[in-house]
Amino acid sequence: MNKVPLSQTHQYTILYFYPKDNTPGCTLEAQDFTRLKADFENLDVEIFGVSKDSEASHENFCAKHGLGITLISDPDGVLHEKFGAIGEKKNYGKTYIGTIRSTFLLDSATGEIVREWRNVRAKGHAERVLAEITDLLKN
Repeated sequence: MNKVPLSQTHQYTILYFYPKDNTPGCTLEAQDFTRLKADFENLDVEIFGVSKDSEASHENFCAKHGLGITLISDPDGVLHEKFGAIGEKKNYGKTYIGTIRSTFLLDSATGEIVREWRNVRAKGHAERVLAEITDLLKN
């Protein structure tokens, strides 16, 4: 298995898992993380988004929405499985297996999970993550 591409320049790494490029919730979440990127960097945190979309899809998504974060293509779901970001979901009465919107704060040196947010809603999530990391690092 390939190693998770943790930051080489920041003390902490965020991996946030999202279902699909160019969908409303996923676009909002990516734009929010982009907007707050400098605030995260001031806390020595680098952000990576992860989905099963292709690299070409990620390139299009970033260009179309002016995203300033790095997106990781995980088409086989290896990272999704490793972090438990895939599971049973329900939509319009149908049950299926899909990406569970989740975020992980990792220690870049060790790869250990410092904090996790599971099964979150896109709206306001980046702000909540920033606030909680700010509090965590103050203590």
